[in-house]
Amino acid sequence: MSVVLAEKMKVILDGETLSLEQVVAVARYGAKVDLQPIAKEKVLKSRLFVDQLIEGNKTVYGITTGFGMFSNVLISKEDAKKLQRNLIMSHATGVGEPLAPEVVRAIMLLRANALAKGFSGIRLTTLETLLKVLNAEIIPVVPEKGSLGASGDLAPLSHMVLVLLGEGEAFYRGRRMSGQEALAQAGIEPVVLEGKEGLALINGTQVMTAIAALAVWDAEILWESANITAALSFEALEGILDAFDPKIHAVRPHQGQVNVAEQIRSLTEGSTFVAGEQRPRVQDAYALRCVAQVHGPSGDAVAYVKKAVETEMNSATDNPLIFPDQQEVLSGGNFHGQPLALAMDFLGIAVAELANIAERRLERLVNPNLSGLPAFLTPDGGLNSGFMIVQYSAASLVSENKILAHPASVDSIPSSANQEDHVSMGTIAARKARSIIENTSHVLGMELLAACQGVDLRSGKEDLRLGKGSEGAYKLVRSKVGMLREDRVMYPDIAIAKELVSSGKLVNQVRLKLVK
Repeated sequence: MSVVLAEKMKVILDGETLSLEQVVAVARYGAKVDLQPIAKEKVLKSRLFVDQLIEGNKTVYGITTGFGMFSNVLISKEDAKKLQRNLIMSHATGVGEPLAPEVVRAIMLLRANALAKGFSGIRLTTLETLLKVLNAEIIPVVPEKGSLGASGDLAPLSHMVLVLLGEGEAFYRGRRMSGQEALAQAGIEPVVLEGKEGLALINGTQVMTAIAALAVWDAEILWESANITAALSFEALEGILDAFDPKIHAVRPHQGQVNVAEQIRSLTEGSTFVAGEQRPRVQDAYALRCVAQVHGPSGDAVAYVKKAVETEMNSATDNPLIFPDQQEVLSGGNFHGQPLALAMDFLGIAVAELANIAERRLERLVNPNLSGLPAFLTPDGGLNSGFMIVQYSAASLVSENKILAHPASVDSIPSSANQEDHVSMGTIAARKARSIIENTSHVLGMELLAACQGVDLRSGKEDLRLGKGSEGAYKLVRSKVGMLREDRVMYPDIAIAKELVSSGKLVNQVRLKLVK
């Protein structure tokens, strides 16, 4: 996505059509947000029905009753406001480091989008204040830990809402300050919550969904980047292209597998690095030969997760839900994060596999017994260690991913005196997936550097030509990082390569090369 275009984009919420691209534009590039007129009408209609329920002293969960185990405790009309404020104050129990500003911005956007559907009973003025805070670039301090993923993300969302009330803490204009000071500096009046509003603001899955939305966006880029780094390694190791013949994949037509095989063929088209007919072996090791069969399912997994996340982004996930047209208030379980918990565990596993096989390709590149290249990709081994410890670092990240990939969703623990007796752990799953993506970006960056080094060492022996797509990747890397001729401090090189991989710059460069 172009930064310029993202900054100019204005996102208009209707509760139904929010896209991943729009989430990224708001979260990472500060695109402004507003409500569609039809959304405002739905919010007003829903709120009118809630006001009627309060005025009529109707017994409705979370509006005229307590919460969780206290759902049998009736609350008077006079105490309705205090009930909602107490809810936020008591539920703000998160711990740990603050979530990244981009995640918090995505949380506010997604919560606003859910409220814009008109099933939550919030006042329009309260929703508009949430958007004012978002557009003013006030970032509530939201601790990363404390959510069970049902009933939604209660603790972290409460920290977000504290700032709307002039409580809690926020980052504003480069400083951490009280929520009251941030609102005052931005000229925004604090909210005084009315009946149902506190519950409407915190009873949902927007924290896990925000993390998930950014993660799946990054995972799509990472998957395509992994195909590029694999192609470069394949050429540096003189791989045999037979494994990517379309006839092989036509008889096992998993879509991701077919797509990867096609990409590898396109990336390596015209390459003279790949093994020709006069080759010393008939087939490659799995890390090369099975790229399509390993990367492909990860691509399919990302596609599945993307669909789940996009559905959740445009869902009403609080409880109870207000249906003004039917004059009903229904209690259910849309706050339960299981759809995202399973999806994010799946995403973490799928991305971890990209790192697993990339590290094996990296090992083949540095191992002279497997590569036919100088040991550890250095022309003067012994005096120089070359890429020896790069592979150590990659192995460390891969092993950490294996621990992180253990599913969070298989765990549950009862809460609220067993009223809430099964929870999703979806926010933990999302946070873990985000960490796996970060680790994998580093591993692919390391493979990218090693593959380019292997290409340099291989091409030094004879006049060779890279493939149509991989040549673009190689030239991009070499415009930023020179060949390693003797040992130097390598972490800056790794950081540069990682940024090329995770930002989408590598992908965009190769796409441009392939369309020419």
